[in-house]
Amino acid sequence: MENFDKIAYSEELKARLRRFALNLIELSKQTPFNSESKVLMNQLLRSGTSVYANYRASCRARSKAEFFSKLSIVVEEADETEMWLDLVMASKVNGSELAKELWNESLEILKIIAKARKSISS
Repeated sequence: MENFDKIAYSEELKARLRRFALNLIELSKQTPFNSESKVLMNQLLRSGTSVYANYRASCRARSKAEFFSKLSIVVEEADETEMWLDLVMASKVNGSELAKELWNESLEILKIIAKARKSISS
């Protein structure tokens, strides 16, 4: 039963990260295009979609060490995504409700993944 719960949790998290990535794409579509927004949104999309991609890769890890390493990348990308969202809002490139929701979601994702990584090392 415990393994089933881990699998179900992993699948739920994958779905959540996929929705997050898709919502970042939607935010990008809603953001007025200019030189600042182009740079910020490009960086945001790279790091935000990388969170999803690297989490999926971590689920295919061949060892505990590889899993820890992949999760460490996810933590770094999630932290970077939160930073880009902060800059998007602070620079007023996009201060929409969606941007605020995504910033909050990025913080939650970062906490979840960081805690998961910490539980592996202990």
